[in-house]
Amino acid sequence: MRSKIFSIIRNKYFIAFAAVIIWLLFFERHSFVQQWRINKGLREFKKEKAFYEKEIYKDSTAIDEIENDVEALEKLAREKYYMKKEEEDIFIIEETED
Repeated sequence: MRSKIFSIIRNKYFIAFAAVIIWLLFFERHSFVQQWRINKGLREFKKEKAFYEKEIYKDSTAIDEIENDVEALEKLAREKYYMKKEEEDIFIIEETED
C-alpha cells in the first residue's frame, strides 16, 4: 500500500499536475488568494454602498421636508444655526465635564 502511494506521488504526471495546481492557486495573476482579496473588497464596497444609499435616502427626505414645511425649516434654522426672531433672546447652555 505504501509503495503504491509513493509510486503515484513519484509519477511525472502527478508531479506536473500538482505543480500546475500550486501555480494556479498561489502564483497566477488570477490566483485563489487574489480572488479572495477581491471578493473581500467587494463585500466591503457593498456595505459602504448600502450605508450611503441609506444616508442619501435620509437626507433627501429631510430636504423634501424642509422645502415643503415652513415649520420644519424654522426648527432647523433655530436648532442648528441658532437663528432667532427679532424679539427673542437665545441662551446657549453648554455642559462641561469636571
